[in-house]
Amino acid sequence: MCKFSANLSTMFNEVPFIERFARASGAGFKGVEYLFPYSESVERLTELLQEYQLSQVLFNMPAGNWADGNRGFACLPGREKEFADGVYKALEYALPLKCKQIHAMAGKLDERFSLEQQKECFIANIQYAADIMVKFDINILIEPINIYDMPGYFLTRQEQAESLLKDINRKNVLIQLDLYHCQIMEGNLLQTIERMWGKFSHIQIASVPGRNEPDIGEINYFWLFNKLDEMGYQGWIGCEYYPTHCTETGLGWLVKAQS
Repeated sequence: MCKFSANLSTMFNEVPFIERFARASGAGFKGVEYLFPYSESVERLTELLQEYQLSQVLFNMPAGNWADGNRGFACLPGREKEFADGVYKALEYALPLKCKQIHAMAGKLDERFSLEQQKECFIANIQYAADIMVKFDINILIEPINIYDMPGYFLTRQEQAESLLKDINRKNVLIQLDLYHCQIMEGNLLQTIERMWGKFSHIQIASVPGRNEPDIGEINYFWLFNKLDEMGYQGWIGCEYYPTHCTETGLGWLVKAQS
């Protein structure tokens, strides 16, 4: 049976972030993920995970000033030190939280540099992060993001991510397969899952086109959940969607998926 983690950056927004752990646990989730933990103390987050018996499934490395439009900087020449500092900052949280997956955001393309320069920078930075994190049995994830939600992002398609994996050549670098982004950019979700088997370690879901609960929209997620079960998928499925109304009101899909 598939195991689901609640994304606390998008779900349970009816309450402050710190209160979302209790809400997620009460709704039946056993794991949580979110964009960034850094505004909270790692001690407090550790307490919350222990109190509500939750697994920390995933979070992102520091990605720069989000309000100013930064979306990571792994691909950006000249920001290598900032990226390296972010690796160690993420590690400060990952170890006590027992988190084994860290997403390194690529960043938006910078017209001052050629595409090849930014590709080479991305590869070198991800290799650096992987070589640090492998000592602690932590995976670095890279994620293609669709061109409509995040225009100008460096990494947009699964084929691009697969090619980069070959160039990076690190066993602890894997793909974060967000089926919402994949459906928008490519479709053919089952064929993509089959082709990429062994190259991804985390899946995320949301409806298309609205990015809401997975039981609405054009994707038949229940069919895909059954296929993933048949294929023996052992990873988490992250629920990175925006509830249509109150989060709990829309969780009928979770009951159905776990029945």
